[in-house]
Amino acid sequence: MIEQESIENLKNRLDVVDVIGSYIELKKSGANFKANCPFHGENTPSFVVSPAKQIYHCFGCGVGGDAIKFVMEHDKLNYPEAIEKLANQYNVELRHTEKKKDHFAGEKKIIEDLNLFFRKNLDQNAEAAKYLTDRGIYESSIEKFEIGYAPESYNTLDFMRSNSVSYTDSKDLGLVAVGENGKPYARFSRRITFPIFTPNGKIVGFGGRTITDHPAKYINSPQSKVFDKSKLLYGYHKAKTTILQKGEVIVTEGYLDVIMLHQAGFTNAVASLGTALTEQHVPILNRGNPKVILAYDGDKAGREAAFKASVLLSTRGISGGVVIFGKGLDPADMVKNHQMEELNRLFHVPKPLIEYALGYIVSKYDTKDPIQKEEALKEATNYLQALSPILQEEYKGYLGAILGVNERLVRVQKPHPLDQERRFERKEDISELTLIKTLLSKSHMINTIMDTVGENLFQNHINEFKLLLNGVYDDPLLLGIKIRDDLIELNDEEFKHQIRVFLTKHNKEGLLRVSHNRNITFEKKSFYLRKIKENLKKLSRGDLVPYEDYGTLS
Repeated sequence: MIEQESIENLKNRLDVVDVIGSYIELKKSGANFKANCPFHGENTPSFVVSPAKQIYHCFGCGVGGDAIKFVMEHDKLNYPEAIEKLANQYNVELRHTEKKKDHFAGEKKIIEDLNLFFRKNLDQNAEAAKYLTDRGIYESSIEKFEIGYAPESYNTLDFMRSNSVSYTDSKDLGLVAVGENGKPYARFSRRITFPIFTPNGKIVGFGGRTITDHPAKYINSPQSKVFDKSKLLYGYHKAKTTILQKGEVIVTEGYLDVIMLHQAGFTNAVASLGTALTEQHVPILNRGNPKVILAYDGDKAGREAAFKASVLLSTRGISGGVVIFGKGLDPADMVKNHQMEELNRLFHVPKPLIEYALGYIVSKYDTKDPIQKEEALKEATNYLQALSPILQEEYKGYLGAILGVNERLVRVQKPHPLDQERRFERKEDISELTLIKTLLSKSHMINTIMDTVGENLFQNHINEFKLLLNGVYDDPLLLGIKIRDDLIELNDEEFKHQIRVFLTKHNKEGLLRVSHNRNITFEKKSFYLRKIKENLKKLSRGDLVPYEDYGTLS
């Protein structure tokens, strides 16, 4: 029996558009996607997929459900089989148990009950209520984001004991810890609390803001079996509908920024949890392919965080911009000061991600010094080379302008139009990347490629192919391929055709290698020449043949 916690973890990783889009072609239609229904014949699309609700529905035949239900219906699988298939496809580990008690539901209730306890305590603490009022937070926002207050440690411990919460469970969920004296204490005490939810709206932990002189102004729940801050965005469960409708997400640095922006009508705002954006955040941010606006403080830490996030997003094909707040202000302050028009203007014309990243790199150097100018050019060029060829060409001139050098000195990787060999290699690169991207979303095709393709067939992207075969799907190289818009996903027939193209090229090269190989006997050479020619005939008929390394014959 699959543990419910594992199933919930899988559901948090699934995007209904991504899952269904790997089976059929979806076309954007307003906030939703449409297609011809795969469950009944039709010429006019009546099959609708809702990213906001994470469901699908056909207005023709009436089928509907979530991503798991679609896989069950389409592939004729039962529920556990569909769970296993999707878990394998999305590289989510499933845990199995024979226990009848639903521990996951119990753990969820523990955190939910504690959240209610904190919310009730807020009403009884004048100091905490005054802090929120002074920051300009309305009562409606307190309710919307379920803000609370954690009292003294012993009060929280008493509450958990009275609700029969075991020490083991509370420790595993990151709610208590053990002090130097060996006694347990509540992690959140004398702090305003901000419950943190998964994208699907399941509470998994808390953030806390001190209202005393505690040196740690903000803390989050620690890493636990239900809480992983590198995969969570504060406020996303409230913002996702607007994000999908507007096609834009604002990423800020803190809880109060998110709350105040929502209060001012910017309901597409989210925040990372006291940490920089990570690779694990990319799949969440990229749901629905929105434009990403980074809204960070103007201090050194904020500018550096904006630079790292700009590089992370731009090198993965995500568009957007950067807004840096100066004069010691942040989004929350501007909302409190009723500067909504100015905020709207800033978010409307952010600095493009690539321009910000290049500008930040150049700003680190004294460009009046020729040696430092050269170092700036090298670092900026290395960044440009991580972008698509079109963007490299587009931003060469921009880099030259801000550095004050001739554009011809900005030498990024590009194909030479008169160099046939290099032009062919670039086509080969795209072909390999296309196959890898297809395999990332359609894992059932891996069996096909394993029977016919050896590692050496991937001449330019062998490392990415090895990561794929080893199931390291969260590696930055594979994540970058998965979200690139310039790479298409092939259907089954297109996929097999591309494999045949690879194998045909490989066997033609093998024909030459074997013909000129002086280290094998005449009999062996004749055998392999006949074999390769037969392979080429089969490939020309549309068949697939096994891969063999002809370069190692001796």
